[in-house]
Amino acid sequence: MKAFTYQRASTPAEAAAAALRTPNSRFIAGGTNLLDLMKLEIETPTHLIDVNGLALNKIEALADGSLRIGALVRNTDLASDLRVRRDYAVLSRALLSGASGQLRNKATTSGNLLQRTRCAYFYDTNQPCNKRVPGSGCSAIGGISRTHAIVGSSKSCIATHPSDMAIAMRVLDAEIETIRPDGSVRTIPIADFHKLPGNTPHIENALMPGELITSVKLPKPVGGRQVYRKVRDRSSYAFALVSVAAIIQPDGGGRVALGGVAHKPWRVEVAEASLPRGAKVVADQMLAGGKTTAHNAFKTILVQRTLAAVLADAKKG
Repeated sequence: MKAFTYQRASTPAEAAAAALRTPNSRFIAGGTNLLDLMKLEIETPTHLIDVNGLALNKIEALADGSLRIGALVRNTDLASDLRVRRDYAVLSRALLSGASGQLRNKATTSGNLLQRTRCAYFYDTNQPCNKRVPGSGCSAIGGISRTHAIVGSSKSCIATHPSDMAIAMRVLDAEIETIRPDGSVRTIPIADFHKLPGNTPHIENALMPGELITSVKLPKPVGGRQVYRKVRDRSSYAFALVSVAAIIQPDGGGRVALGGVAHKPWRVEVAEASLPRGAKVVADQMLAGGKTTAHNAFKTILVQRTLAAVLADAKKG
């Protein structure tokens, strides 16, 4: 691990200003992803800004019926909150399917959104990777790509986003609230937060230099049967080959987002109108224009079958 300096911020504005003022800074809270990357020298920050003391660990019901989740709310606390379990069950189920109990106790809401890909080539510093070193190449293309993206990828990167929580938040139309170094605030729809790789796979989200996530806002509950189904190689402590977050209404309509298939949580709203017509129609529309490899072509069928299982589950009520 490279040497670094360290400070504790006392306010969100102070943290954001410090990050802009000191080049190559990183915020740290739970550290469940960042510290691993630092040990491997994939991330080499020269300065860490500890944000654990910023009092951003509350879940608040707002007057308009929405729910504000502080950036530092731990995954375990979010999954077990009675309001989340009642009104946003897809989020609770997604969180409980991720990582392990020990990691969920430490991991934060904002850190979960910002976690980096688990692509093996990204983690292997002996292999070219455009995420680590822009312009060096993508070893996954032409390599072992069983877990990689089948839609939304590019010639520069076929990595997938690893978060379960983010998939559920995408289907819920969450909004991400931030503070910038100049003290101004903004709200970013989650649909616009994570970026597709294009020619710049190292740019993974819409945050500006120094910008700090302060909370995530969930809109007023929409009801319906909420399901999260994750297909993986083992029953725990594994990332999704394919996951489906769905909210299905009594009339058969609803919303669907996919995990394990793209560089970001994958939702195609126009395909949702076809939900009453069945899983194959919806899956075909959601994956239209995608590109598979010899190793991961099975994911196309797996998406269809997983979505079919989710729709069957929803009908049971």
